[in-house]
Amino acid sequence: MALSLQSLLILFTTLLLKQILVDAATCSNCFTRSRAAHYPNSDEQGTDVGACGFGSFGATINGGDVSAASDLYRNGVGCGACYQVRCTNSNYCSDKGVTVVVTDQGSGHNTDFVLSQRAFGRMAQTTDAAASLLALGVVDIEYRRVSCSYPNKNITIKIDESSDYPHYLAFVLWYQQGDKDITAVQLCETQNFVCKLLDRSHGAVWTTTSPPSGPLSLRMLLSGEDGDESWIVPINNIPENWKGGETYDTGVQISV
Repeated sequence: MALSLQSLLILFTTLLLKQILVDAATCSNCFTRSRAAHYPNSDEQGTDVGACGFGSFGATINGGDVSAASDLYRNGVGCGACYQVRCTNSNYCSDKGVTVVVTDQGSGHNTDFVLSQRAFGRMAQTTDAAASLLALGVVDIEYRRVSCSYPNKNITIKIDESSDYPHYLAFVLWYQQGDKDITAVQLCETQNFVCKLLDRSHGAVWTTTSPPSGPLSLRMLLSGEDGDESWIVPINNIPENWKGGETYDTGVQISV
């Protein structure tokens, strides 16, 4: 029996609604509209006193294409995340934009990003256009989360200078690849595998008083926007006699 016009319209509307819901649920690759400014009194690179706790590393990582974030800072969880940011003024802006790493917290003029001057200018089509963008100071943009990529680099542990062996340990993680957040970190004794959950002191700085003794194994919980979670265990251990200011290669990298 042929379907009535009303039945066909209902069927079409239902299918269209289902497709819209599917697209909305899978649109992790979509751009979000916002605004971006740049550090007004800095050199081309970022700041070495950013809220993420990266120090001078935070100014030079990714070639200096870094940014402060407002809501995307997420109480420090967003530190180390990468975003493709492109301005929308067709007179000046390229289609590709620039990929930045979040190393700081900050906002201005209702912005989601405060980019280094280098990153801000790299959204432009040409050198002259970059100068015009920088003169504007604040521009309309669109952005999306993308994978961080550090070729030939493993996740690296940087022991903070405030650490006091063996009573207090603080560190940050460098070269976080991929598009997932590090939401928890454990330190485990390598001999009996007793583990201790660390505190996020601020930004990307993980701390513990009375750290486990001996060589230490690290475990990191990776969390995706889709709710997927998984633990990653580095190959290399933190040596027994760790020292403030030292860096230790974990021997692993998160898959992109």
